Amino acid sequence: MTERTELVEHGQLFIGGEFTDPLGTGVIEVISPHTEQVIGRVPHASEGDVDRAVAAARRAFDEGPWPRMGLDERIAVITRIKDAFAVRHEEFARLISAQNGTPYSSSVMVQALAAMMVWDSAITVARDFPYEERRDGVLGPLLVRREPVGVVAAVVPWNVPQFTAAAKLAPALLAGCTAVLKVSPETPLDAYVLAEIAQEAGLPPGVLSILPADREVSEYLVGHRDVDKVSFTGSVAAGRRVMEVASRNLTRVTLELGGKSAAIVLPDADLEAAVAGIVPFAWMINGQACVAQTRILVPNSRYDEMAEAFAAAAGALRVGDPLDPTTELGPLVARRQQQRSLDYIKLGQEEGAKILTGGNRPAAQERGWYVEPTLFGSVDNSMRIAREEIFGPVICLIPYEDEDEAVRIADDSPYGLSGSVWTADTERGIDVARRVRTGTYSVNTFSLDMLGPFGGYKNSGLGREFGPEGYGEFFEHKMIHLPAGYREA
Repeated sequence: MTERTELVEHGQLFIGGEFTDPLGTGVIEVISPHTEQVIGRVPHASEGDVDRAVAAARRAFDEGPWPRMGLDERIAVITRIKDAFAVRHEEFARLISAQNGTPYSSSVMVQALAAMMVWDSAITVARDFPYEERRDGVLGPLLVRREPVGVVAAVVPWNVPQFTAAAKLAPALLAGCTAVLKVSPETPLDAYVLAEIAQEAGLPPGVLSILPADREVSEYLVGHRDVDKVSFTGSVAAGRRVMEVASRNLTRVTLELGGKSAAIVLPDADLEAAVAGIVPFAWMINGQACVAQTRILVPNSRYDEMAEAFAAAAGALRVGDPLDPTTELGPLVARRQQQRSLDYIKLGQEEGAKILTGGNRPAAQERGWYVEPTLFGSVDNSMRIAREEIFGPVICLIPYEDEDEAVRIADDSPYGLSGSVWTADTERGIDVARRVRTGTYSVNTFSLDMLGPFGGYKNSGLGREFGPEGYGEFFEHKMIHLPAGYREA
């Protein structure tokens, strides 16, 4: 019997660095995807609460100490936030698993320690970033400065709430920006732990606010005239809407959107290693990950062998209570996500694909929003199950004839976020990686390194997160012309 999460209730919002009563009376009820029972209640932020949070951020940026501090002073505060993540990582992991169904066995790393690594990596990047440089211009010497963009609206999803929050807040705050974090109504509870950590770390008043709210309030925040930058992670449809609303004020945007990533298994690959490397990242977070390897491309020459191996591994995944440490695949975050996956499974069968394993609700789970780990075989890349982001535990096995066709199939997608290749020849794998048009790629592994740029081609987004490229998204560039002949004393 696993330990259950007690009902967690919060009556205030974190605005401008202080817990304060909300202006409205709306309440968000957090539902366990395992028990379908209420496990938490928090205030639903209103547009008036957004106005208060943005005003506090505006004052803190225009008049407060945070943008005017030395970098070392800001790093000291962010380091305290990072260190607190290390201390409270199990608390984060358990809260997030209880809310979105991520198996606790992976949540410790994927949901908690990975977020801590984002904070830590941002500190590393900030120390070496070129904030100011001298150049020789055509008409004389130049001083090029990078200055913080201003007030940042950070909008994050429910699948990796702390990881995506860190991807936005860590660079924004280190750059000297102030921020309003809008968290998903499915996963607001862990945000209160972050608020406590931020308060204890010594962020000055106004620098950070955290608001749980729905899409309507998100849209109000994104369209706020006092927001200078929007950093958003979510679906393509929502990203288009964010871009549309932000464009009314010419607000800068970074969009990290969906994916339909392909793992290419070349004919010379070690099958055991490929299965062990791909399966955890195809069904990661119960299939609810934008970088998930949801299309597995295998050669016709080894199709039967590989189909059998991947189906066996998927079918062996242990499904159950996300807080049970032996669980490998938990429930989907909401009933709508469960139904979406079941609808796509039906569609895949109608399109002519063959279910190799799964395809139903698990018989052993009498309640909860579960779907069996499902692998479709004999999939053609033109099928909707191969082209549309399902965001559930439904994976496509697609045959190909040769390497050129594998690359063509991988690229034949409206998305371009992630991908991998598996081969006995690393140099050959690197060549494939160079050919596939996607923002991140792995050879004989799967990883997301926070010191390199993360983002997508095509419908997978705009801009980058992580590394100096992601850090640079939170700066404006200023050119200062200096008089001819000027030399620094």
